[in-house]
Amino acid sequence: MIPPFPHRRITVTVRNAVRALITVLVVALSWSISQASASATSPGSAAAVVLTYDTSGAEEFVDAVDKGAAVWNDSVKNVQLKPAGSGDRANIEILADDGWPRAQTTSLGNGTVWMGRQAVNEGYDTTRIAAHELGHILGLPDKKPGPCSSLMSGSSAGVGCTNPNPDASEKAAVEDNFTGAGVSPAVFQPRVYQD
Repeated sequence: MIPPFPHRRITVTVRNAVRALITVLVVALSWSISQASASATSPGSAAAVVLTYDTSGAEEFVDAVDKGAAVWNDSVKNVQLKPAGSGDRANIEILADDGWPRAQTTSLGNGTVWMGRQAVNEGYDTTRIAAHELGHILGLPDKKPGPCSSLMSGSSAGVGCTNPNPDASEKAAVEDNFTGAGVSPAVFQPRVYQD
């Protein structure tokens, strides 16, 4: 014998299955969106290129170099500067000497920075010097003459300028130099920047 009104049972079962499927799809879509949003906005995500620096030869400038590196770490996402571990080969060697501050790049993200005492003795800010010289290692040229608002204006901004922060165009240039996939394929010429 055929039960009365079998279509109602089938209709209810199909309706419940459709509701369950829609619920599963909504939950899956919500999770996917939240994961994509979290990875796109999380600072220091896995996509950042990490460059290490060695301050064992920086003498009295270690604190200034750490502050200069922190400025860059707070300003850009595609590259981060970290102190090298003991015995590790660093990308950037930091040295102290009696000359004028300068940087020598060997390739993008690699080279040597000299924290020259001559500029410090004339009154220039050590954190600005460190951030400026690290900017060269990150691929930025000098912008001279320039205003104090431009980190890469260097000494042309005057002794009274203590701004260690890159401006928007300087930040954007470094972000472009270090893409999420690694170092930019742009041609990079090693050079010495005498500031």
